[in-house]
Amino acid sequence: MVHQELNLVLQRTVMDNMWLGRYPTKGMFVDQEKMLKDTQAIFDELDIDINPRDKVGTLSVSQMQMIEIAKAFSYDAKIVIMDEPTSSLTEKEVNHLFTIIRKLKERGCGIVYISHKMEEIFQLCDEITILRDGQWIATQPLEGLDMDKIISMMVGRSLSQRFPDRQNTPGEVILEVKNLTSLRQPSIRDVSFDLHKGEILGIAGLVGAKRTDIVETLFGIREKVAGTIKLHGKAINNHSANEAINHGFALVTEERRSTGIYAYLDVGFNSLISNIRNYKNKIGLLDNARMKSDTQWVIDAMRVKTPGHHTHIGSLSGGNQQKVIIGRWLLTQPEILMLDEPTRGIDVGAKFEIYQLMTELAKKGKGIIIVSSEMPELLGITDRILVMSNGQVAGIVNTKQTSQNEILRLASLHL
Repeated sequence: MVHQELNLVLQRTVMDNMWLGRYPTKGMFVDQEKMLKDTQAIFDELDIDINPRDKVGTLSVSQMQMIEIAKAFSYDAKIVIMDEPTSSLTEKEVNHLFTIIRKLKERGCGIVYISHKMEEIFQLCDEITILRDGQWIATQPLEGLDMDKIISMMVGRSLSQRFPDRQNTPGEVILEVKNLTSLRQPSIRDVSFDLHKGEILGIAGLVGAKRTDIVETLFGIREKVAGTIKLHGKAINNHSANEAINHGFALVTEERRSTGIYAYLDVGFNSLISNIRNYKNKIGLLDNARMKSDTQWVIDAMRVKTPGHHTHIGSLSGGNQQKVIIGRWLLTQPEILMLDEPTRGIDVGAKFEIYQLMTELAKKGKGIIIVSSEMPELLGITDRILVMSNGQVAGIVNTKQTSQNEILRLASLHL
């Protein structure tokens, strides 16, 4: 099975991860030569350009995803389950994955392909099974079905549009970023842009363009070596996430499992952790009544489907986990909300709810920055799109006056 969340040992080599728990042996020892040879043979067959001796922790998320896929291929299995396998892949890598899947089918292998991306379902699958809230809804041949019918069965209602209507006019500039450069290179260099009150600004780029580095530097996770950040015309420095929160910044991180949630703790803790210092009462103890009330606000306002406050967040769906994370940050009352791949691996119904929330927050004057690999998402929800290429700004375009081809052209400028 290829899991949605990566299950690799970052400190070990690629070939170690490929054969973990089933190492080839020579006498009493691991046969390193055979392990290298077998790994390289699989990579050659699948046209994967990764050095088997590299440490997994040095690779990109998309490369790690390809290792997971190669690992599944190595089992010579009769059935392979793939759970959102394209969530971290570029368009080129997705096409590569589809080639691998077709090779598996030619071997006589059955594929269970779990995805919320309708285009992939129609391109790959013969039959579709639809679930909603853990319940079986239907199993049908794809032939004769259209996307609207499938989405309707998935969400339990007609979804006439993928993105909410946006009639908002952004106001004055609230955030000015000039010549922002991160300390540890390769990273962002001389990045400049403005963010207006009530604006949704998208950040686009190919894998390796350093889109995430922008929001991490603004949030104080990465140290800046040059450049200025002004909030309402006043220069600020976010040396840490704590300072960023104090200045009204919030960041929904890309890797929900590793940096977004505390999987073995409950919904209540995960809802409140970013604001926990504000729950102390006059004698220094935590105000349990307020904490319970705010947790319930997150559940209600974000429409989180959970049995209760004390449910482990790791047992919820990806969409419900993401809603808790966003609700957590809204409790801090941010002026600048930054979301890094906020809809990755979640269903179309939850996606639409997040888009609606972004639209409502923009109407209230919040500045929103969204990093996304999904071009239709950026074109459907943003006012402007900043396009990154190899750590530099390749251009900033008005969403209503651009196209996917133009964004891809800009994204390739500095390669």
